[in-house]
Amino acid sequence: MSQVYSRTPATVAVFASPTSWIESDALAQCQQVAALDGMVHVAAMPDLHPGKGAPIGAAMASTVLYPHLVGSDIGCGIAVFPIRLRRAVPERLATRFPDLDRALDPRRDADDPAWAVVPAEIPAGHLDGLGTVGRGNHFVELARVDTVLDAGHASRLGLDTGALVLIVHSGSRGLGERILRAHTEVHGAGRAVDPEAYLALHDAAVRWGSLNRRILAARVAYALGAEPTEPIVDQCHNLVEVRDGVYLHRKGAAPGDGRDVLIAGTRGTTSCLVAAHAGADANHSVAHGAGRKMSRADALRRSRAKHTVEELRRTPVGSVVVCGDRQLLFEEAPTAYKRIEQVIADLVAHDLATPVVDTTPLVTYKTPDLGAASRSGRRDRRHGRGRP
Repeated sequence: MSQVYSRTPATVAVFASPTSWIESDALAQCQQVAALDGMVHVAAMPDLHPGKGAPIGAAMASTVLYPHLVGSDIGCGIAVFPIRLRRAVPERLATRFPDLDRALDPRRDADDPAWAVVPAEIPAGHLDGLGTVGRGNHFVELARVDTVLDAGHASRLGLDTGALVLIVHSGSRGLGERILRAHTEVHGAGRAVDPEAYLALHDAAVRWGSLNRRILAARVAYALGAEPTEPIVDQCHNLVEVRDGVYLHRKGAAPGDGRDVLIAGTRGTTSCLVAAHAGADANHSVAHGAGRKMSRADALRRSRAKHTVEELRRTPVGSVVVCGDRQLLFEEAPTAYKRIEQVIADLVAHDLATPVVDTTPLVTYKTPDLGAASRSGRRDRRHGRGRP
């Protein structure tokens, strides 16, 4: 049974076991949200943690639309793309990832094959950051299916043991931030006075985020010598939808009404693709990842004391992390996150999802490691294998 609190006008349900790591600050934020005008029900997922102005890992139903409950990264989500490679040697493939901090430019990069996945009209006409992954917890990961937990469902998705996939976690980059800023400069954390106008902008950002994930997957696929594929999963976890006459805000919570969802672990652990079947008591939502258990400041301090850079670039599961930003590497250390196994167990215990497959990372890209690329080039030239 979920833990239900009703000290405020709206109900709050936490779908986590008593032994799961849930910060009191995150619960307090849920109560604060529940006290907002028009709020009906707050469903907190097992990856719940504090956010800026609103909890992350929550689905919040209200008769009033609140843009700050979605946040600035409108359209952020996770997509999964099958990929075929002859050999998957992490150390070699890590050096072939393209620079995903470098946006695609229509003129400079006119001949880039990744443009093939871009429609004639880009949502909102937004070109800034197109084809970039972003910072924070965003990533592009080459992973391998190591454990099949529901053979029938996995087969329908075309997955079996040993299959390779690209997992892309990214959002709308500066577009969502621009939309939220335009609202908060006038209304702060208040309601959207013109919900239809906000939703029109919001929907464009959601479409842009999905398109960007396709572009990122295409850029990586081509760089690794493979052909791009259609996603078998693409679920946004920062959005608002109108459902049953109310606004259902999701901030770090994925749609769980009959959807397939990839719930991300960390750079050094598995992730889990689940078949979600959450009902109304969970606001039709499931977790979106392992969820932070440390703030970035705490993770930076503790990780620096506990780990070396090289330890974080080569994980216990044998994968390679591509990240030239040392601070980000420490902030995103696996120990900064909750145990993905516990998050999945809580979803299963509350009958919100059924695990389908576990994936193990081979290469996780965060930001380009230009120094490593340079070192690799020098080694290749010494052995006569450098490109002319």
